[in-house]
Amino acid sequence: MKTRHSYCLVLLALLLSAAVVRATPQQVVYAWPKTMQQDKRGDYPVALLKLALAKSGGHYLAKPSDFVMTQYRTLKQLELGQGIDVAWTMTNPQREQQLTAVRIPIDRGLMGWRLLAIRQQDKELFRTLATPEQLKLLLTVQGIDWPDYDILKANGFAVSASNHFDGMYQMLFKGRVRYFPRSVTEIWPELDTLANKELAVAPEWALHYPTASYFFVRKSDVKLAQAIEDGLEQAISDGSMQQLFVAYFQQAIDKADFNNRQVIRLTNPVLPAQTPLHRPELWFDPKTGY
Repeated sequence: MKTRHSYCLVLLALLLSAAVVRATPQQVVYAWPKTMQQDKRGDYPVALLKLALAKSGGHYLAKPSDFVMTQYRTLKQLELGQGIDVAWTMTNPQREQQLTAVRIPIDRGLMGWRLLAIRQQDKELFRTLATPEQLKLLLTVQGIDWPDYDILKANGFAVSASNHFDGMYQMLFKGRVRYFPRSVTEIWPELDTLANKELAVAPEWALHYPTASYFFVRKSDVKLAQAIEDGLEQAISDGSMQQLFVAYFQQAIDKADFNNRQVIRLTNPVLPAQTPLHRPELWFDPKTGY
């Protein structure tokens, strides 16, 4: 009788332990630090990540990382498993080799739809440019470790490189470069944050190259990658990803008015072959506005 009683106690303890494990969510640290919570550029990817995890069928708790780091350092920390579990960024072959890409473009490829941040005093210059070749001759800037740098160089643009994001806007403000291409999802929040009335969005022109921003996890985190992918596919199927996209980006898309701009179409030599270009439902179409 005593043995049976002990067995029941052990079984009860195991069941309670399993219940506690099930009730404790797995923490997922994303690469958007606490100190940058006022930067609105992170709002959508964070919201989408939380939506995907909620729809994945798993039990996860998404939390911001602790420190501001360069893009290179962020991805290295992710690769090494040092305090970051998921990041979002533009893809290229090297990143897909070092990390696991969840190959669903989180912004429908909007990262490749670029407007030009310029100085107010240069607006007339950009209005009078007659050809894409004239634009290519004007010096621009991109991050040295950004895929965009290689894309613009490969398409014949005069590009300066920088290691510091804030420094790129300083280069523009001081006239060391004539324009700074930023995605339609980034440019107005950035100019609002700078609150600099001497900077503006160039009239007439836009750039487009096929690219994808993905959620990335480290190679060993197969379960998390699958959970994010399953959750995103579910969000696509039930329309909740579209609702989120429209809520965050429709105003910027309408403001950009791509159909009434001269869009320079660029090739992307660093686009991985596995990019799901065969799935039109994943990509932004300026004709429909979604």
